[in-house]
Amino acid sequence: MTGRTLRLSRLRRVTPEGRGGRLTESRGGRARRRGTQPKVVALGGGMGLSASLAALRRITGDLTAVVTVADDGGSSGRLRDELGVLPPGDLRKALAALCGDDDWGQTWARVIQHRFQSKGELHDHAVGNLLIVALWEQLGDHVLALDLVGKLLGAHGRVLPMSAVPLELQALVKGHDRERPEDIDTIRGQANVALTPGEVQSVHLVPNDPPAVPEAVEAVLDADWVVLGPGSWFSSVIPHLLVPELLDALTETKARRVLSLNLAPQPGETEGFSPQRHLEVLGRHAPKLALDVVLADEAAVPDRDLLTDAAKRFGAAVELAPVARTDGSPRHDPELLAAAYDRIFRMHGRIGPWR
Repeated sequence: MTGRTLRLSRLRRVTPEGRGGRLTESRGGRARRRGTQPKVVALGGGMGLSASLAALRRITGDLTAVVTVADDGGSSGRLRDELGVLPPGDLRKALAALCGDDDWGQTWARVIQHRFQSKGELHDHAVGNLLIVALWEQLGDHVLALDLVGKLLGAHGRVLPMSAVPLELQALVKGHDRERPEDIDTIRGQANVALTPGEVQSVHLVPNDPPAVPEAVEAVLDADWVVLGPGSWFSSVIPHLLVPELLDALTETKARRVLSLNLAPQPGETEGFSPQRHLEVLGRHAPKLALDVVLADEAAVPDRDLLTDAAKRFGAAVELAPVARTDGSPRHDPELLAAAYDRIFRMHGRIGPWR
């Protein structure tokens, strides 16, 4: 038995059965629900992806998150520097978002998000980060370890890294030095890019041809719907398009693709961006990418015609819906976002209602 066959055999034994339908085995050995639920893959990172997952787990039990691995700040950055591992933070957040609303799920969501407070080396480390890294070291398999954490948490879906190697995000930024407003500088590191002053012109990854996790590529090719965004545009959303194998899968998949826009520009990274500007920079990084639907909050779009014109360049329709929390904060409401996704899947999907 080869090492790969052995890993897949072990994976079949630990993949959770989930809810709502009989399971069958997909090409990669992943248990997959046979039935009426849509297979959905969500790509992103950080709180944007968490918001999307918290909504999507309400409408499908066949959900996979593909997460960026370029984080270099905080607890993740420290573990990455000390141990040479993938940054676990965004993976942890995705797992927490997939926890159920019952006592078990909410307890584990709080536990893995808990950060130690001390004057020593453990200060600000998240419990979930340490758990994930410990399993990576024990098992030597990123995917199997994340599946085991998901099983422990009772997660309503699967979490995968987009690449199996730690990545560095670099950005070309105009006016980063306010005394040289026309100069373009290279800014290194996701944490720095996310907060950079000046105007981000483009981003790239180091290494510039990183390998995709095969299970992530397979999930995209096997999906009914792929959801990209919301999230930090240059540091969480666009990086997926910079992994060649993942971009090829996004281009070739028969799935329909929805782009979920942010509720507001981010200070630094997308300061002053209009909704259509987000689409324009996405197109510059992936000119061959096609989309089916662009979802935006109706209150965040001052000019629907301009957004419609920008979406048409991707072959996409625009769907406006109230998806923001009612407290005025620029955060998505999980129930409202779930309703918007559910309507899109029904109106624009190739197959009929799932519920």
